[in-house]
Amino acid sequence: MDTKFDLESLKEIVTRALREDVGDGDVTTEWTLAPGSFARARFEAKQPGIVSGLFPACLTYREVDASLEFQALLADGDPVESGRPIAEVRGDTRSLLTGERTALNFMRHLSGIASTTRLYVDAVRNTGARIVDTRKTTPGLRELEKRAVLHGGGDNHRHGLFDMALIKDNHIAAAGGIAAAVSLCRSNMALSGRRYAVEVETCGLAQVEEAVRSGADWIMLDNMNDEEMRVAVARIRAAATAERPIVVEASGAVKLDRIGTIANTGVDVISVGALTHSAPALDISLNMVASS
Repeated sequence: MDTKFDLESLKEIVTRALREDVGDGDVTTEWTLAPGSFARARFEAKQPGIVSGLFPACLTYREVDASLEFQALLADGDPVESGRPIAEVRGDTRSLLTGERTALNFMRHLSGIASTTRLYVDAVRNTGARIVDTRKTTPGLRELEKRAVLHGGGDNHRHGLFDMALIKDNHIAAAGGIAAAVSLCRSNMALSGRRYAVEVETCGLAQVEEAVRSGADWIMLDNMNDEEMRVAVARIRAAATAERPIVVEASGAVKLDRIGTIANTGVDVISVGALTHSAPALDISLNMVASS
């Protein structure tokens, strides 16, 4: 089970999720079940996919009742077939049922992201292109969602506005052009004492040429057709050197049925917002296990 999280941040997410679901009490469980009973239940996949979200599900149960035992039967990133158990939880029946929906919400949502990511990764396998995510994440869940992308075999782009300079169309318009935006960015970066990669978003070959001349480290080809991308990649490769490599990224409404064609244009990276903003939840259920 992947436990490489900022624990305090994750506890805050789990606590907030439980608070919105449980409120001042799980009235159905409290009014239906006598206290003190014991139960065992398993999380089971109802469709094939990639597992993610085991640790937040485990932490959910710890927060509900520290005496509950949560056992992962698979690891985050593992493939799972329909009908196969993913994890088991044992302990007080009331507590087990109170945490059920919140734990399932984490596991279903994050496993859905991991499963969707794996589809994209498989579609570009052996092309040399990498699949990366974007900042189009659910507010408050970015760390979990980006980790789910890793579980699916993808890579993370920048985590936020703080770890890379990405000059987009509105920055370019406000600064007066790509050259001006990159120059000012480099100057202020030097004054800050920090050193980040500088990426420029381009929407045509003229902007690609300007981004190359400006000294961008990454060049994003946004919403370009396949032929434009092939030409852009060739021009960027011709300008790049061993001392000054340039990463080429394709972006913009990337769909699974086109991902292979995009990869074959020669780009290094394909960013896919759909990994996090449109991934369907993986169908997972929690089923009681009869006492032996």
